[in-house]
Amino acid sequence: MLGRRRFAAISAAAAVSAPFLAQAREDYPARSVRLVVPWPPGGGVDTFGRVIQAALGVQLGQSIVIDNVGGGSGRIGTQVASRAAPDGYTLLLANDTFAATDALPIAGAAPLRSAFDPVTLAISAPQGVFTHPRSGIRTIAELAAAARARPDKINVGVPGIGSSQHLTSELLLRAAGNLRVTHVPYRGGGPLLQDLIAGNIDAATVTFAAGAQQAAAGQLVALAVTSADRHASFPNVPTIGETIAPGFAQATWMGILAPRGTPVEVRRRLHAATLQALQESGVVARLRDLGFDPVGLDGPAFGKLFDETVRTFADIVAERQIVAGD
Repeated sequence: MLGRRRFAAISAAAAVSAPFLAQAREDYPARSVRLVVPWPPGGGVDTFGRVIQAALGVQLGQSIVIDNVGGGSGRIGTQVASRAAPDGYTLLLANDTFAATDALPIAGAAPLRSAFDPVTLAISAPQGVFTHPRSGIRTIAELAAAARARPDKINVGVPGIGSSQHLTSELLLRAAGNLRVTHVPYRGGGPLLQDLIAGNIDAATVTFAAGAQQAAAGQLVALAVTSADRHASFPNVPTIGETIAPGFAQATWMGILAPRGTPVEVRRRLHAATLQALQESGVVARLRDLGFDPVGLDGPAFGKLFDETVRTFADIVAERQIVAGD
C-alpha cells in the first residue's frame, strides 16, 4: 500500500508544505544537525541516511552529521537520541524496528514512541531474503524445503532478535506453513552481510537495499522480497507472496523522528526540507536503484502507520513468545 501512494503523497505534501517554511523559526537551523542512525554502518537504515544526507543538508542550509550508534536491536541509539534536547539539532532516523521494539514486552520500559514526535515517513522498502552462492540454494522454495526437512537447523541471520527483520522473518515463516529456523542475531545489517558473504550462516533477512548491490555483484543470492509486488529495479527477484506464502506482504519503512517536545514549527521545517530532498532527481534515482520507494508522509500519518505496525508485530511476538535480545 505504501508503494502505491508513495509519489502522490510526496507531490501533494510538497505543495502544501511551502507555507510552513515561512512559519519556521528564522534561526533554525543555525548549525549542523545530528542524525542518529541506531545501527552500525552498512545496513539499510545507514544506506538510506547517506543517500539523503547531502540533499537534506542543502535544503536546510546546514550539514547533516550521521552518528551511527548500534546495539540492542536499535534500542541503544534510539535511547541516545531520546535524551537529546528537543531543539531540532538531534534527530533519529528510524525504521520499523522502532515499532518492533515497542511490540516487545520489556519489564519497566516505557514505549519509545512516547519519547519522540514523528516528523516524516520518508521511504518504504521490501525486506529481502538472501543466501550466499556456495550454499547451493537458488530459490526461496529451496530454502523453505531445506527448513522443512531440517527444522531449526538452517541458520538465518537477522539484525537483532526483536528487530523488524526478525519479526518479518517470523511472520513469513508462519505464512509459509510454520517453518522453523534458527535466527542468529547481529548488531546490524552490515556485520550480518559480511558473515553471510563469508558463508558463516545459511541465509539472512535484511532490508533489501542493504544486500541488493552485493547480490548484483554476485556476492549474494537474492531469493525473495517481502513486498506485495516485485520491485521495478529488481524485476527478477520474486515476492514471498507469489512463491512460498500466497498473499504475504510486509514492507519495511524508514522515517525521521525528533525528541518529544521539539517545536512544531521546527518539525514542519524538517518535514518540508525532507520532502524537497526526496524529490531531487538524483536522490530518487539512487533510492530506486537500491530498492527504496520515496513516500513522504507527514508526522500524523507517520504516527498512524507506526501504531498499525506495532499491532502487527505484537501479534507474532505473543504467538512465538519472543523476548527482547541483542
